[in-house]
Amino acid sequence: MTAEAYHAQLRLLLPPGPAWDREFNPGLDELLQAGAERLAKEDLRAADLLAESDPYTVRELVPDWERVMDLPDPCLGDSPKFEDRQLAVRRRLVEVGGQSPAYFVELAIDQGYPQARVFEHRAPRFGRSRFGAAHFGTWFAQFMWTLDTGPRRRVGRRFGVSYFGEQFGGSPSGALECVLRRGAPAHAVEFIKYGE
Repeated sequence: MTAEAYHAQLRLLLPPGPAWDREFNPGLDELLQAGAERLAKEDLRAADLLAESDPYTVRELVPDWERVMDLPDPCLGDSPKFEDRQLAVRRRLVEVGGQSPAYFVELAIDQGYPQARVFEHRAPRFGRSRFGAAHFGTWFAQFMWTLDTGPRRRVGRRFGVSYFGEQFGGSPSGALECVLRRGAPAHAVEFIKYGE
């Protein structure tokens, strides 16, 4: 509610009588206006509190969410950006995990590679492999897969766009490698092919 709406509500809540009339008590309206402005500010803060309780809109309470969820993620480095910290809170709360190729593609998309794809290597098997049709490796190839990131994302620190204290020339792929290696099955051998 706005301060004007609170002021009108406070005027209606006054008891009847000449002591509360504007003509006899001109300072009363100023007192009600000050109270209405304070109530309007508290109303805005209550809306902020509701926003802070949702991990998709959290801003002020990110450190508290991180403390509860054992964050910041070591994959983000020593000094992650605030937006990355918000994303980590959301992901920690809703992420289920998985071992399917689609899960690892989703991890790459979250790290800023929208055209990522997973290629699973095929092991030679009698009846499924044809001579000369495709190249395949040894028996261990059944545990190998490659994540093709596609074109490199357009993110980087540039003069005039970055804020003071951000590192120039950092590798944007370090977090991707850490997240993939942490989430990969223990028996798998994963490779990352970076696009151009």
